Amino acid sequence: MTISQKDRVRLREVARLCAGLAASPRNQRLYGEWQAQGESRNPIRPFIRIELGTFEQDVLPRMLQCEGSEARAIEARLLGPVANFTLFEDDTLVPPYYGVTEHTSFTPFGLPVKKQETDGVGHHFIPYLHELEEDDHLLGPSVYRVDKAACDAELQLAGDLFGDLLPVRRISNAAYCTPMQDVVHIMNMDDLYIAMVDEEDRFRAMLDRLTDDYIAFFKLQEAEKVLHSAAAMQHLCQGTYCFTGELADDVPGAALSDCWLFMDSQETAAVSPEMFRELVFPYYKKVMAHFGLISYGCCEPVHAIWDDCLSTVPHLRKVSISPWCDEALMGQRLRGTGITYLRKPPATLLGMNTPTLDEEAVLACFRKTAQAACGCKVELIQRDVYTIGPDPAKVKRYVQLARQGMDEWKPVV
Repeated sequence: MTISQKDRVRLREVARLCAGLAASPRNQRLYGEWQAQGESRNPIRPFIRIELGTFEQDVLPRMLQCEGSEARAIEARLLGPVANFTLFEDDTLVPPYYGVTEHTSFTPFGLPVKKQETDGVGHHFIPYLHELEEDDHLLGPSVYRVDKAACDAELQLAGDLFGDLLPVRRISNAAYCTPMQDVVHIMNMDDLYIAMVDEEDRFRAMLDRLTDDYIAFFKLQEAEKVLHSAAAMQHLCQGTYCFTGELADDVPGAALSDCWLFMDSQETAAVSPEMFRELVFPYYKKVMAHFGLISYGCCEPVHAIWDDCLSTVPHLRKVSISPWCDEALMGQRLRGTGITYLRKPPATLLGMNTPTLDEEAVLACFRKTAQAACGCKVELIQRDVYTIGPDPAKVKRYVQLARQGMDEWKPVV
């Protein structure tokens, strides 16, 4: 990888900026608050984060100065949390290091995903399977690997560029496992639902194989000693962090039981709770059993599967409360449990190509959450925003309104 001298100077400038922000009183105070909430069963305050990645094209290009593609990619990684911290003023932390994660890959059943894309963000998955009786011979063993050399090379490059200004560290984020999404990537959803009814044994066998392959993949990482335990500001999917007092932080060569796992099953949102409990959840729970702590859910309405499924996971610590979820019911269920009410507000509140917000709608949304989640550990994670329009100041105003709307939240009921 060749990086010009001009780009090297710029990357060192950005690294110096990151180090300064990471050491700032505001960032240190914020880190302490996240840590306190993670280590306690009791809520501290509502936290709010804006997930930048899906609309970074509206923000980061005006901040980037590097010219080479490789240098711009590193610069963008450095500046992502800086944008949140300085432009949006949400509760995103600026790390006191540049984190490099292990290079791994996992291809379910050895079938690369085939996608047909539109000019925007829409896409269609091209299926391999239609009827399992005819097509399940296409399901080969999953292909997975750990590429230590690639990780070492990334560490070396970043260290040489700016390691004297901003420490470069090997880290692990939470493990990620979404088997039903993998199945929908190779099988149309209508065919999948029919298979769950008409070919139950074959469906079970497919999901059993896939989850066993995931476990083998995770155990390979454990055996190769490439895992670092994550109990602080490492990424935990759904826009949140790994802060907890139940796991040790940044221990090299960690076991799976020292680590977080994220899972979801958005693809079964239209499946009855009874069918999910019988046909899907046992295989998910089999994977969960290998990990220390669990975070669950994305857009699916988890209230439908809470009582019979998720509530039976003793090491569940965060659960997504999506726009399709019964907020009040989940507030009742999570209150006093120490499980984080990970609220995912509607993306349309922020993600419209308009210069201003519907401020009353934003306030009404968060006032409703404040009432539903009183007594719960609360994080507000704005995700799935694909454009914000021309002015990033709109995001800062959104954060202000969200905090205002949450004024009615109380740590106890």
